[in-house]
Amino acid sequence: MTTGKKPVNEILTDPYGRTITNVRIALTNACNLRCIYCHHEGEEINGCSRNNTHIQMTKEEIAELIGVFAELGVTTIKLTGGEPTLRSDLLDIIRSIPPHIESSMTTNGTLLAKMAADLKEAGLSRVNISLDTLHRDRYLKITGRDLLPDVLAGIDAAIAAGLTPVKLNMVILKGINDDEIEDFFAYVRGRKDLILQIIELMDINGWADNIDHVDDLIRGNADLVGDLEKDIASRSTKVTTRRMHHRRKYCLDNAEVEVVRPMHNLEFCANCNRLRVTSDGKLKPCLLRTGNEVDIRGLHGEDLKAAIAKAVQNRAPYFTPAPKV
Repeated sequence: MTTGKKPVNEILTDPYGRTITNVRIALTNACNLRCIYCHHEGEEINGCSRNNTHIQMTKEEIAELIGVFAELGVTTIKLTGGEPTLRSDLLDIIRSIPPHIESSMTTNGTLLAKMAADLKEAGLSRVNISLDTLHRDRYLKITGRDLLPDVLAGIDAAIAAGLTPVKLNMVILKGINDDEIEDFFAYVRGRKDLILQIIELMDINGWADNIDHVDDLIRGNADLVGDLEKDIASRSTKVTTRRMHHRRKYCLDNAEVEVVRPMHNLEFCANCNRLRVTSDGKLKPCLLRTGNEVDIRGLHGEDLKAAIAKAVQNRAPYFTPAPKV
């Protein structure tokens, strides 16, 4: 006699043979910055609301969801936003993550200095911190707020608290910060608890509609990051390939650098093992794809597992090889 239930690993395996091990949960859609390139974790384009914190998932809903993912075999949970440090119940949410699961958080770092020790004590493993420039005037231009000193203090506090390795997320913006690459190398060089993560600009959500010379800003950005990675590879003494998206990690002059190139990247999509959860309770199979989300609000137990299974089956690589003619 069979129960009709799928094995755990089958529930998390999509039609393309990619098994989910990483879940990215947006805790809020609110943020205290207004970065010019923000893609809002895909929420702006899938019917989700922004800056309506009253519809964000409760800590109880998030805890139950995390528990189900843990039962199904997910090994890593990343907390995101908006800006997750704006949630007053953030520590409770972190405490709900089972200790055998690696927990991390992506943050803009502006509030991190006063919170880092408590986050570590609650069980958080490490943090990613958004930092696109080391120049205060450019930081203001990119984010709309003059808070670079707060971010730098947050980085130091995260290292001191043991939220390591701290990954610095630098989105390359042509003509704005692409001349700072060597400065960032120098910033992380010799600091074993810092990894520089260079990220290709994702031109989605119409983020650049109101920016002057937008065509010049976007055109050639992918080539810029591609050429940059070739240069980094040629100067590196060691190269390793991560499972996540088959990203490369480079070691050059005692600096660790990863390059994230999601756009028009078949290898990136073919090796994606991530499922996203929006702040208002939708499972989002792909950041770039819309219309295939699965609503989980009000679901519990087996119904919640069934929704997760449906979202996994909705997954398909966004960038795929061109059909043979």
